[in-house]
Amino acid sequence: MSKQKKSPTRKLLYVGLGIVIVFGLGVVLAKSMGWIGSETAGKQVEATEAKLKTITQIVSASGKMQPEVEVILRPEVSGEIIELPVKEGDYVSKGDLLVRIKPDIYQARIDEITASLLTQKARREQARASLLEAESVHKQNKKLYEKEAISETEYVKSKSNYEAQQANFKATEYQVQSTEAQLKQANEELQKTIIRAPRKGTVSNLLVEVGERVLGTTQSIGSELLRIAKMDQMEVQVEVNENDIVNVSIGDTAQIEVDAYPERAFKGIVTEIANAAKITGSGTNEQVTNYGVKIRVVTPHNLDMTGNGQMEQRASREIPDDAFTPSFKPGMSATVDVQTKTVRNVVSVPIQAVTVRDFAKDDKPKADSLQSDSTKIDRDLIIPQEDLRKVVFVVGDQKAHRREVKTGISDNTHIQILSGIEAGEQIVIGSYRILSKDLADGDKVNVNNSMFNRLASK
Repeated sequence: MSKQKKSPTRKLLYVGLGIVIVFGLGVVLAKSMGWIGSETAGKQVEATEAKLKTITQIVSASGKMQPEVEVILRPEVSGEIIELPVKEGDYVSKGDLLVRIKPDIYQARIDEITASLLTQKARREQARASLLEAESVHKQNKKLYEKEAISETEYVKSKSNYEAQQANFKATEYQVQSTEAQLKQANEELQKTIIRAPRKGTVSNLLVEVGERVLGTTQSIGSELLRIAKMDQMEVQVEVNENDIVNVSIGDTAQIEVDAYPERAFKGIVTEIANAAKITGSGTNEQVTNYGVKIRVVTPHNLDMTGNGQMEQRASREIPDDAFTPSFKPGMSATVDVQTKTVRNVVSVPIQAVTVRDFAKDDKPKADSLQSDSTKIDRDLIIPQEDLRKVVFVVGDQKAHRREVKTGISDNTHIQILSGIEAGEQIVIGSYRILSKDLADGDKVNVNNSMFNRLASK
């Protein structure tokens, strides 16, 4: 009987103990999650100090590497290529032979025009003799006419013949001049069958081979033969958005990162900013307006041919102890960070610390103040005008105090504070949800940087 009576008591004891344990675990979990006791402990936030810092405003853009100077060669005469002594990548000096076009047709034309010129000169001499004869006859008839030895008809006839021979002689002279001009043009066309380098540089692109026929005219663009570029003077051509282009100026320095050389940075300088915009998606919601910017690479690059044909390699200024010299190719992808403006020893905070609050919500009009004798306006129907301002929350006495701030320039991590806080004050920088929406002026806070697994900004 005694054993049967103890069994229900033990069961009740075990059930009660289990309930106590579960309740205790629930309380611990609720506290850790902030479900209970949060009003006393405050909101969990991350904070850091506002510090004096040097900030450099950066405009980032991507583009392609191109030679700063590149000459496109096209023929001025048509024909078959019979000689091509260069290949892509060769270094050439000014005056070096690049292309020779078959000259047979142009030489034959010169021979034809030369023969025609001789014929025209012979006709000119015949016209000269006829002119001298007509002049002599006219002078004799003039004397006879003055003595009334011949009739007026004979005199007029000799005068007309003399004038006709004068005109004929001038015509033959003009024909000779025209033929000489044709001969000069034919000689120039013959010379244009030989194409020489207009300047020194590297053959960056060769588009023809021996035996190909090319089209060339002086009135229109002919076939592209090759390109000569100064490969030791490269630049990056990028497009900068209209919102950022106002911050970029000629002479600004830049850091260049080339995809082909990871973990290396090169120096550049802005040399040209386009005035004409490049608009894509015009008339749509996806319209983008960009402006072209050229950035010269000032870090020594590419192997350079000297006057004696020897390769000269120079060390990079960024790595003076290393003989590394980058070899940039046209079309390489690159990213640039243009340093547009720098301020030193200014109060700065992490960018995420600056948020926006609507100050109009602080001064909601009361319903009692908006009523007349017969009508009362419901406060919930009143929509106040927004008054958005930039603010930073400062931690003091375990509370978050809202401060309106004015900001200046920013870099990738920090933003300049012109007014509102001082260096050394502790400011809230996280979490994003609490800082952007939940946190209000006067809220109790508990600074716990470790729970966000983030180191304080240096």
